[in-house]
Amino acid sequence: MRTYLAYRLGTSAIVMIGVSLVTYGMIFLTPGNPAEVILSERLDRPPSQAEIEAFEAEHGLTDPVPVQYGRWLTDVLRGDLGTSYYAETQVTSMIGTALPVTVELAVASMLIALAIAVPTGVLSAVYQGTSVDVVCQLGSLVGVSMPNFWLAYLLILAFPLTLGVLPVAGAGSPGQLVLPAVTLGTGMAAVLTRLIRASMLEVLAEAYVDTARSKGLRGRIVRYKHALRNALIPVVTIIGLQFGSLLNGAVVIEVVFQRPGLGLLLVDAVFDRDYPVIQGITLIAAGIFVVTNLFVDLAYRSLDPRVSMGGEAS
Repeated sequence: MRTYLAYRLGTSAIVMIGVSLVTYGMIFLTPGNPAEVILSERLDRPPSQAEIEAFEAEHGLTDPVPVQYGRWLTDVLRGDLGTSYYAETQVTSMIGTALPVTVELAVASMLIALAIAVPTGVLSAVYQGTSVDVVCQLGSLVGVSMPNFWLAYLLILAFPLTLGVLPVAGAGSPGQLVLPAVTLGTGMAAVLTRLIRASMLEVLAEAYVDTARSKGLRGRIVRYKHALRNALIPVVTIIGLQFGSLLNGAVVIEVVFQRPGLGLLLVDAVFDRDYPVIQGITLIAAGIFVVTNLFVDLAYRSLDPRVSMGGEAS
């Protein structure tokens, strides 16, 4: 287990270095001068060339890109993600304020998705070919086909605007979390339902399930104690990947519901050409994704000890 953990930590470190290189390089390929954009907003007039040059010199933007990257990476390793060009605040502090809002949304969405997907997927598999199966599959098809932003606007139209319940925007209260979490969780539940159904059908056809039934075990025990545990092994991997994708989905949802999380902070930073904030959020998001997948792999190995370091069953 220690060898496997060391192997996964090594590959995760390589991934993070690659992400930092790509992120840093792509930002400098984007059009637009951050000094000109920020000074125009700050001075409320077009900045002079001297003012632009002074801003670039102050923030080290006149140095070659490799030098800037090396300086930024050194600071990151010290725990310093830099200072926002626009807000003139430590990026670490800005992310520290926004991250709990996004994590809260991601966790709530995942809980909603699992609460819907596990019973629906199991029922669909157990009652394969019946009306229950048809209803479950139609529901998952609708969920997969429905764009998150479209569902978000439907929910806003139905609940806050028509029924006058639940707030539209903001964060901090349980009511403000309901609509964004349902929006994100519904789409994910549809994907997980189809996966759990397929995995359960495969497991229910195994010989050991027939053996358990022949011993006189009740159907519920066979389904939930013997079959579901093994059916969830491939699902665990997808849950980890889906949790990472929640961070991407949160960008759109946080803008729609004006939740002050990482997604809204990132969108504002992109429009402001606030490079340190963009780089910091991208690095943190990639780090969360990598750590999540690390835990998923460890959980996968715990559920199925035959999994080797190469990720294949030995």
